[in-house]
Amino acid sequence: MTRAARVVVGFVSIVVIGLAWFEVVMRPSGPERLQLGLLFGAMAAASGVAAWVLPRWAAHSESVRRTSMVLSMTAVVIVAGGVGLAASRMFLSSHDLTVVLVVLGVGVLAGVGFALAVARPWTDDLNRMAATAERVATGDFAARSGVTRRDEIGHLAGALDTMAVRLAAAEEDRSRDERSRREFLAAIGHDLRTPLSALQAALEALRDGMSPDPERYLRSMEHDVAALRSLVDDLFLLAKIESGSLEIEPAPVDLTEVADEAIEVLRPMAAVRGISLRLDTTGRAIVSGGPEALSRVMRNLLDNAIRYAPDRSEVLVRVTNGEGATVAVTDQGPGFDPAFVERAFSSFQRSDPARARDTGGAGLGLAIAQGFVSAMGGTIWADPGPGGKVSFRLPVTTAAR
Repeated sequence: MTRAARVVVGFVSIVVIGLAWFEVVMRPSGPERLQLGLLFGAMAAASGVAAWVLPRWAAHSESVRRTSMVLSMTAVVIVAGGVGLAASRMFLSSHDLTVVLVVLGVGVLAGVGFALAVARPWTDDLNRMAATAERVATGDFAARSGVTRRDEIGHLAGALDTMAVRLAAAEEDRSRDERSRREFLAAIGHDLRTPLSALQAALEALRDGMSPDPERYLRSMEHDVAALRSLVDDLFLLAKIESGSLEIEPAPVDLTEVADEAIEVLRPMAAVRGISLRLDTTGRAIVSGGPEALSRVMRNLLDNAIRYAPDRSEVLVRVTNGEGATVAVTDQGPGFDPAFVERAFSSFQRSDPARARDTGGAGLGLAIAQGFVSAMGGTIWADPGPGGKVSFRLPVTTAAR
């Protein structure tokens, strides 16, 4: 049903209800019934025209106060006209009719005053909201309207303030991500420049015949090429993770065995600084995942723990089996700052902003670990310090339950 049809049906219903009510209350004669029907029809027609025209006018009005005044005056004038016409048809004396008209005139003035008084708080609140929106548009995300109402205007003000809060949070995230990307690019540049500079120096020495031990130079070059290949592989892997194209072929894997193998691989690196690696397990923990992916996760977490563990300390790997298979890697270092925990697994993030090559890395290890764990249907998290602790949990296979 169109809007015009709804207006017509509504006002026809009002006329019918009014006539029925008058019929029950007054029991009018035939002429009275006809006159009242004509009066109600005229009032309904005037109201219908106003209902059709005024909303279109209000849409182009530049003042809510003016709109409220016109709407209120229209309603009062329609009512006053109906009452005045009814009074004149009741054959009142001129004195009584004058009294009725004066009262109606005062009613019109009271309606105008009422409209102005009611519209003022609306316009004030709307002006405050408009000023707030302009401030937010210029980048002042701390701006708030301060409008507290329970009606639609209050809901709109609340939505505006909520939008400002979310924009402020988004801007903060954008700024933090931008800083992280700059730090990441600096870190990648450092990691690329160092082996490339070494390769260039070795090549120049070999070309000029200045290398007293060519075999040693070649071994050093091989080591630098391997470091570059590892960094490039990490970048490609991270790109696959962030694009959602990482696929892992599931197979039954014993997390305890994976942890033990990772410890054996990294034990020589830890021994250089006198760090001991210990495995604490309750037994086998069979999960469905990718063996290579789980090995990479375990080595990333262990490598991170060894980097930040104090010399001659211990790194503990605990594997437990319950609602899910859980692995926790704990070191005795300073641990994660509470403010860093929530973004520890985001790309480009490093807990040590003053990065050194031998302790920092490019900040990809935890992000890659999270990508692998998420792809296998698990969760990974970090606990705040003191003491570094990173854990992940995977669902156990049906056969292992």
